[in-house]
Amino acid sequence: MQPILKVENLTKVFKSSGRPDFTAVDHIGFELMPGECLGLIGESGSGKSTVANLITRLTDMSEGKVILDGQDISRLSGRGLRDAYRKMQMVFQTPTESFDPRRSLGDGIGESLRNLGQSRAEVKARVGSLLTQCGLTPDFAGRYPHQVSGGQCQRAAIARAIAIEPRLLICDEATSALDVTIQKEVVQLLGRLREQLHLSILFICHDIALVQQFCDRVLVMYKGKIVEEGVPDAVIRNPRNEYTKRLIESIL
Repeated sequence: MQPILKVENLTKVFKSSGRPDFTAVDHIGFELMPGECLGLIGESGSGKSTVANLITRLTDMSEGKVILDGQDISRLSGRGLRDAYRKMQMVFQTPTESFDPRRSLGDGIGESLRNLGQSRAEVKARVGSLLTQCGLTPDFAGRYPHQVSGGQCQRAAIARAIAIEPRLLICDEATSALDVTIQKEVVQLLGRLREQLHLSILFICHDIALVQQFCDRVLVMYKGKIVEEGVPDAVIRNPRNEYTKRLIESIL
């Protein structure tokens, strides 16, 4: 079985005139298998979100490869990259900012379906079904981002992400802006969708306890490097890297 996602030697160096170069991601590599949930943890500034942006090609990499479902997407652009997005979608940290405030949630969720040529009636029916699947009622399609709570908006964002049935979902701190109760509900929703849709999930988070509950494996990032990886329980109970030890001690 080949990985749904393979990252090789991924590197990002930010250059600025008059300042030293800054290496945000430093020659990292990992694999994510079909149906697996892989956690990526580390403190703020460790490079986690840059990894997500590099994989999704929102930021250009300095070196390395991103292989999605057997295809090297590292240098794709235009239609080739749009085709790759049919297999990979992202859920961002702040849901209200990921929607256009001038458009309804239904418009945002249905955009990818319209781009595939579905009729207005087909899109409306599919959007209602997606909202229901994500724990909201179909009437949320007519609401705007500022008219719903953060948890409701994140459910709508997840509905948008799964609309075209991707194989890989990248969640970049998708629960960190929510309170603890809503956070748990959103994680449970992601778990159900993972089973129903056979999704692979890259779950980027700073909360190691949440990763322990939700993920099959975990990678620990520090200063742009992956310093430890393994099954969450094993990493938490027997961390080998000094940074991982400090990270765990800070929450226990």
